[in-house]
Amino acid sequence: MNRRSITIVGASLAGLRAAESLRRHDFDGVITLIGDEPHAPYDRPPLSKQYLAGEWGEDRLALTGPEKLAEYGLELRLGTRATGFDLSRRRLTLDDGEDVDVDGLLIATGARCRRLPGTEDMDGVFVLRGLDDSSALRSALDAGPGRVVVVGGGFIGAEVASTARERGLEVSVIEALPQPLARVLGEEIGAVCAEVHRAHGVDVHTGVGVEAVDGDGRVERVRLRDGRVIEADVVVVGIGVVPNTEWLEGSGLEIDDGVVCDATCLAGPGVTAAGDVARWPNRRFDEVMRVEHWDNAVEQGAHAAHRLLVDDADAEPFTPVPWFWSDQYDRKIQLAGRIRPDDEMRIVTGSLDERRFAALYGRAGRLVGVLGFNRPRHVMRYKALIEQGVSFADALAADV
Repeated sequence: MNRRSITIVGASLAGLRAAESLRRHDFDGVITLIGDEPHAPYDRPPLSKQYLAGEWGEDRLALTGPEKLAEYGLELRLGTRATGFDLSRRRLTLDDGEDVDVDGLLIATGARCRRLPGTEDMDGVFVLRGLDDSSALRSALDAGPGRVVVVGGGFIGAEVASTARERGLEVSVIEALPQPLARVLGEEIGAVCAEVHRAHGVDVHTGVGVEAVDGDGRVERVRLRDGRVIEADVVVVGIGVVPNTEWLEGSGLEIDDGVVCDATCLAGPGVTAAGDVARWPNRRFDEVMRVEHWDNAVEQGAHAAHRLLVDDADAEPFTPVPWFWSDQYDRKIQLAGRIRPDDEMRIVTGSLDERRFAALYGRAGRLVGVLGFNRPRHVMRYKALIEQGVSFADALAADV
């Protein structure tokens, strides 16, 4: 397929890996990388860990150096937001009023954080998605707040709580579910996650939501739905994300909890999507999914880029085994595969009591996931078995 140019909207991890993939596949046309932030592409996982802790400076977050960016020959449009796209006319509209004709288009606009109603303009209330978010929160933690309240016990919330606690701050976590991560890992493993935080001095409240965040211009307290009140100097809201697709309404692309793609990441003629914003059928798991993990952004960015260079007959489906990690205190939590709370779960090494274990998940006789607490070798080896499509019984019997 002879394309003259490819426009990537989203100067993210997925967007950068897409550009790199295009050059690796000898694409010598124009690559334009458009990003709404003023920053060159940077790594996000340290934003809730090393960077937030003050251990890393901004310079360590860069995904690549200026020399490499120059080598790729990218046309960088940073600090520029895409506001519309017309598939039939193949025209992209930017927030500076410019219309850009596109040949190939790769959408990697990611997602944004959900916010608690009424807190949007309140000082001391933060979300954590980008570098500017992390820098603002880091400054607030540097000031030594009396108490940090984290609303949402998911992975981002848990990492922020861990980082704040290791900085010596008093921390409370509010989770509406019976246990943190119960929808992802089930209540039994979720209880283990809660105990990890309690063991480090975090005040964990589960099974209760937030009624309101109060303060006269600045946060002062969090009121829970059961009537309890928690005094707060800093509140971090980690209650999930929303894919950034509003700018694509009326574009001619299908939008449904992300940009809907086929199994090869194609969203429309000459249009692909990758990363947090892409929703596609992963044939390996017979599931339509949208994955918000670092590794998926890397792999899908490269796959979606290559898809723009090949004809339909040569296109291959994108069938990864999703994988991610989370560092909390001295625990490295890793999950590979796609698990559900009702999957069959078996501990294959270690124990829940010592919070160092590997657990396998089976569904309909298949191995579909592995979870490890400080068991990286086991996670990677069982991940390979998931890729091979082994049965749950064979996985349990395997010498790993």
